[in-house]
Amino acid sequence: MTILPVIPTSPDTPDAVKTRRRPTMPPRHFADLDLAGRKAAVTELGLPAFRAKQLSTQYYGRLVRDPEAMTDLPAAARERLAGDLFPPLLTPQREMACDDGATRKTLWRLHDNAMVESVLMGYPDRITACVSSQAGCGMACPFCATGQAGLTRNLSVAEIVDQVVYLAGVAASGAVTGSPPRLSRVVFMGMGEPLANYPRVIEAVRRLTTPAPEGLGLSQRHITVSTVGLVPAMRRLIAEELQVTLALSLHAPDDDLRDELVPVNQRWKVAEVLDAAFEYAARTGRRISIEYAMIRDVNDQPWRADLLGKLLRGKLAHVNLIPLNPTPGSKWDASPKPVEREFVRRLREAGVSTTVRDTRGQEIDGACGQLAASELTAVDAGGSTADAEVAR
Repeated sequence: MTILPVIPTSPDTPDAVKTRRRPTMPPRHFADLDLAGRKAAVTELGLPAFRAKQLSTQYYGRLVRDPEAMTDLPAAARERLAGDLFPPLLTPQREMACDDGATRKTLWRLHDNAMVESVLMGYPDRITACVSSQAGCGMACPFCATGQAGLTRNLSVAEIVDQVVYLAGVAASGAVTGSPPRLSRVVFMGMGEPLANYPRVIEAVRRLTTPAPEGLGLSQRHITVSTVGLVPAMRRLIAEELQVTLALSLHAPDDDLRDELVPVNQRWKVAEVLDAAFEYAARTGRRISIEYAMIRDVNDQPWRADLLGKLLRGKLAHVNLIPLNPTPGSKWDASPKPVEREFVRRLREAGVSTTVRDTRGQEIDGACGQLAASELTAVDAGGSTADAEVAR
């Protein structure tokens, strides 16, 4: 596990620097609880059990996150609920938009000053939220901004769900240009390795897909959970009998290169990871998405396209090629377009469904972890500063 370094403090050190290196899980939040837990919590506060349903309707149905705005509850009850069930979890640190308003990225400061990011992406027929499951990431993939930062901590169920509820509210406001005003898809492709925070991610998925008003009411088929290939957790996911899409961040078809690009491959090799993915597809009937970042002169050679095609031929899998969004100071760069097109041609010639992901957010530090990295750098210097969707 990679941990962020501890920063020595002095009496004049800014408070953010003093505390942000001591990550702690947040207090209990309404979104951490299932319906039975909500009823128990409100009765513990001396409120009738039916208030739990009212709260569910407000939070999941109307996307109201502040109890003070829940005007169908008595004022005294709202005050109690705010303190006990709706502690502040996510504070917007920076919010940026690009692509004519169709892409909106938020950098959140958590209660312990950890940083996470989420992205809202609008299309003519849908809106997708890309959310984080960890603050930072311990997988140490060298081309990834989040991997370079190391792992701070897992997010709670509520910290994950609250990202989605907030973004659903943004969508409902009509702020996403040229898109329907309803969030319809969620991808766990933000900061972190979702299956390394397995219990909380699965619980969050259940909150998001339970019918409203008990949950957000999204379709399981419109939820994507990504992984770099944690095989035991992948096999555990099979037993959940969910209908979510599994996205495997492969990035290389051969063990020699994948050992470097995705260090967890040193534990679970390509063949074992693909076997687990194919088993998930066979058990669920859901097509696997193979995520493959196209990196210039690293993994974009024609023979690697041929090898990938051979591994996937005849399987229930789709390749999602990702033009690399380089991070500042990185030696990694995106493959040239002619190289990318040849890679696509060879995969399709092998009978493998392949698309190239729409490039979004380059003007707003679109790669996951870039905003958080820039914010932490600014704080370290003593100052302050005020993505990916699976192809259909």
